[in-house]
Amino acid sequence: EVQLQASGGGLVPPGGSLRLSCAASGFTFDDYVIGWFRQPPGEPREGISCISNSDGTRYYSDLVKGRFTISSDSAKNTVYLEMNSLKPGDTAVYYCAATATLVPASPLLPLWYDSWGQGTQVTVSS
Repeated sequence: EVQLQASGGGLVPPGGSLRLSCAASGFTFDDYVIGWFRQPPGEPREGISCISNSDGTRYYSDLVKGRFTISSDSAKNTVYLEMNSLKPGDTAVYYCAATATLVPASPLLPLWYDSWGQGTQVTVSS
């Protein structure tokens, strides 16, 4: 059974940093793409970054490019999202998800991901 466990959220002031973790189990980690998504209050879920564990290909949403970094540790079956220069607009519930198929034309579309972890709240506020 595919399981994903997101953690690391919290309250941080504007300009601060957080690192989210997504621990994966129940599947061959190196064969999958892991994505990070977020859902601000009252808004639809949006993709922000993903990484292909087979070849290390990374994608970022323009909203986070240059501020967020995704990485993967196959020894720990864990994907990280390092978030820097956080803004109040980054406030959301953050989710990680997995898919066996990367769609290069739209790699951050939630529709392609079929296994989801529970969310972790990130609040950026002074």
